[in-house]
Amino acid sequence: MARATLVLDLPEQVWVSTLSREYPDAEFTVLAAMPADDTGVGLVEISAADIQAIVATIDGYETVFDVTVLEAQPDRALVQFETTEPLLLRSLSEAGIPLELPITIVDGEVTVEVTASRERLSELGDLLEQFGIPFDLVSVTQSVDTQSLLTTEQHELLETAIEEGYYDTPRTCTLTELAESVGLAKSTTSEKLHRAESKVIKEFVGADDAE
Repeated sequence: MARATLVLDLPEQVWVSTLSREYPDAEFTVLAAMPADDTGVGLVEISAADIQAIVATIDGYETVFDVTVLEAQPDRALVQFETTEPLLLRSLSEAGIPLELPITIVDGEVTVEVTASRERLSELGDLLEQFGIPFDLVSVTQSVDTQSLLTTEQHELLETAIEEGYYDTPRTCTLTELAESVGLAKSTTSEKLHRAESKVIKEFVGADDAE
């Protein structure tokens, strides 16, 4: 799995982009979002100096309806709404990638972090382009879920090897010492360790034959 950080430049025709550009000092933090047929329902926390004006502007967009202020303070409001333009939510959904919240929109830009296979990330890029959402890929890091990749025995062996210093530089635990620590023969420890390492390395580099 890969974890990517993207900075999206929301199209000006999208209401939340227009709104955030009209109030560039305001922060719109999306706390919850979910699809509803052809629309999307969202919960957003707005931090700004003129909350009433912003809420009134939201209520004036044709693509936004059912605007409900759940909580209001002079410089902050919690607003629930439904919109016919959930472009970001739709593009992530079509790519099979869950939206990781919260995300904050400021002056038409939003930074999102997504975790998916490289194939799905590539598909997301294509969908964002189709929806007319320019983006910059800030970073991509590869992650390995060793809990699901390895057996319990393999995971415990790797954990013990790390704790004992087998992977330290310089190494502070020999293979013989590690074998004694886990109560196995040296040859057995070496074989089990190699199998576990092989799974992790193949998964990390995205090998198709990782088992």
